[in-house]
Amino acid sequence: MTQLEKYYNKFKEDHRLTTRHGSVEFAVSMEKIRECAAKCGGTAAKILDVGAGTGRYSVALSEEGFDVTAVELVKHNLDILLSKHAKVKCWPGDARDLSFLPDKAFDITLLFGPMYHLHTEEDRLAALNEAKRVTKDGGFILVAYVMNEYAIISYCFKKGKILDCIRNKTLTDDFHAITETEKDLYSYTRIEDMDALNKKAGLVRDKIFAPDGAADYMRRELNALDEESFGYFVKYQLSVCERPDLLGASSHTVDVLRVPSSS
Repeated sequence: MTQLEKYYNKFKEDHRLTTRHGSVEFAVSMEKIRECAAKCGGTAAKILDVGAGTGRYSVALSEEGFDVTAVELVKHNLDILLSKHAKVKCWPGDARDLSFLPDKAFDITLLFGPMYHLHTEEDRLAALNEAKRVTKDGGFILVAYVMNEYAIISYCFKKGKILDCIRNKTLTDDFHAITETEKDLYSYTRIEDMDALNKKAGLVRDKIFAPDGAADYMRRELNALDEESFGYFVKYQLSVCERPDLLGASSHTVDVLRVPSSS
């Protein structure tokens, strides 16, 4: 069993996305998916969810009327998704090799998990190139990343681990987290890393947004809000999620990419 499988056999992703801070991420991401779908035929759009986990997005999108296909690497997660008996076509698979899916079959492809756990440029490009292959010309690829500054702020400083990281040489001189495939679960990204990947993959950015913004830093404060006040926080995040001055410090950022015409 891989480290990734061991982690997700215990981690409850469905629960995370229904907590106050997780529901901010979910609500904002769903709205941005709908915006992309509106440009691709509305609910007639075919959506591929790669790294679908236990199906929080897949199931919700299928319930809104979309034709959804889900791909998941971890058997434990896939079993939970299958147990929901949703109208989602499910496949076991790896984001780096979607050879069981045809070319240009989907209007929208979601990569909402794979880039968290792919450390090398080769692996990340493989995932982007496979998403590009299976997405129609003019279609959208939404790619989620865990952001570097969030990791530095929340782990190195908030949890007091900065000196350990310095001693273990897991940070560059400019405080970019260094991750290694063998021992590190997550990979941390900056906007310039995303820009470089997009250029090599031949993908064009449509927009970029922070689905959760400050929510992950404010778990206790969000939990203390009454429902009406929390509703305004979600509205606030929707209104500021594309502001470039707020992107990098969000815990997650989603890159919305357009597949150029192959003609």
